[in-house]
Amino acid sequence: MINNLNIMLPEIFLSLSIFFILLLGVFIKKSFNLIFNLTSVIIIITIVIIFNNPNDEVKIFLESFTRDSFSNYFKILILLSSLFVLNSSKNFILDNKLDKFEYPIIILLSILGMFFMVSSNDLILFYLGLELQSLSLYILASIDRDNLRSTESGIKYFVLSALSSGLLLYGCSLLYGFTGSTNFDLIADQLIKENTGAVFAMVFILVGLAFKVSAVPFHMWTPDVYEGAPTSITSYFAVVPKVAGLALLIKFMFIPFSNILLEWQTIIIFISIASMILGAIAAMVQTNFKRLLAYSSIGHIGYALAGVATGVISGYESAVVYISIYVIMNIGAFSCLYLLKIDGKYKENIADLSGISKKNPLLAMSLLIILFSLAGIPPLGGFFAKFYVFMAVLEQEMYALAIIGLLTTVMSAFYYLKIIKTIYFDENVISFEPVKNKVAQISIFTSCTILITFFLYPSVLNNLVGSLFSN
Repeated sequence: MINNLNIMLPEIFLSLSIFFILLLGVFIKKSFNLIFNLTSVIIIITIVIIFNNPNDEVKIFLESFTRDSFSNYFKILILLSSLFVLNSSKNFILDNKLDKFEYPIIILLSILGMFFMVSSNDLILFYLGLELQSLSLYILASIDRDNLRSTESGIKYFVLSALSSGLLLYGCSLLYGFTGSTNFDLIADQLIKENTGAVFAMVFILVGLAFKVSAVPFHMWTPDVYEGAPTSITSYFAVVPKVAGLALLIKFMFIPFSNILLEWQTIIIFISIASMILGAIAAMVQTNFKRLLAYSSIGHIGYALAGVATGVISGYESAVVYISIYVIMNIGAFSCLYLLKIDGKYKENIADLSGISKKNPLLAMSLLIILFSLAGIPPLGGFFAKFYVFMAVLEQEMYALAIIGLLTTVMSAFYYLKIIKTIYFDENVISFEPVKNKVAQISIFTSCTILITFFLYPSVLNNLVGSLFSN
């Protein structure tokens, strides 16, 4: 039992910490700053605990919970991205009077749900983790109760997410019915022989997972929620749940559905192509920066899914590399939005960026680097992310998927270049206030530095990701 508790130490520590700071928040008035700072400390301690965890594969509680290098990597990625997103948005939270002590606690609860998701080796544990994450995100989307757009985005996300969760749960129950087990390994063994019912169940599960990563045609909530929710919440939505969602999707394809590759491969290819095309075309007409990033994220998930669609280890590795670099790019992009403030209000329209290179050259240069990376311009990190995915796709002779991916990359470059044109060549119309947000500036600097220097040592990330599938 003691050994089992050691294996689950990150989850246990996180759970006890949430109970502790929840009690603090209840009994101490105006405790937002205290709870916020404690949340950052809790995240850092959890990272240290996971770093000290061995990476050998161990399964406990009737093999329903797994600790291995794959889950440890994604947990650290979730925690690091949460830490940057949370701290870079603190000024925004205070300025918009969102400083409720529950805010960071709900973030921690969603992280705990994601932990159980990426460590699950059983349908029941996976679904419990997914629902804990989803319930937290419903609240976060509508946390600005006095704002009509925020409330509307919360309702939209809740209704559509509840529908997708229902379909996913139906798929899980069917899979249990047709295979006689909820354990991923036992399901994989059952699917060695032909099982039409289990394939039917797999379709429902894929629908639910595609919704969680906002892949087409289950993306409809993304633009409205991204635009309507406060920017601090949007930045969290755009980064952290995507990491957990893609990790889970890879895990399902790699373990329980590994023996029905041909059945799910066609579905993933379709979702990937549809996401890349819609992300490239729909973003062209957007005037709101957050809404543009929503369609951009749909396109990027399409590229990551192209790696998953290969059904081989190199493809899964390319998808993990892609999502890791995607996290860095999006943290930088949203951190830039926290520096666009005038008359006490944060701006989020693309037109507001007109000619800022003349007054804010460093911010303009940072946006240039991040947007070029998002577009996949060499030698930035975003180029290598796409390069590894397309190489994995071409190795499997999936030429149509690679060609469509390359064409949509060229198309998506249009709207990124349109923003750069607005920044550098349009007339300057707004002078932004100097914003003292050190963490946002550090996030931007860190993001830009990694994206610029990635080509010097790409093997660092590649070797790390390569070790995840070696068990």
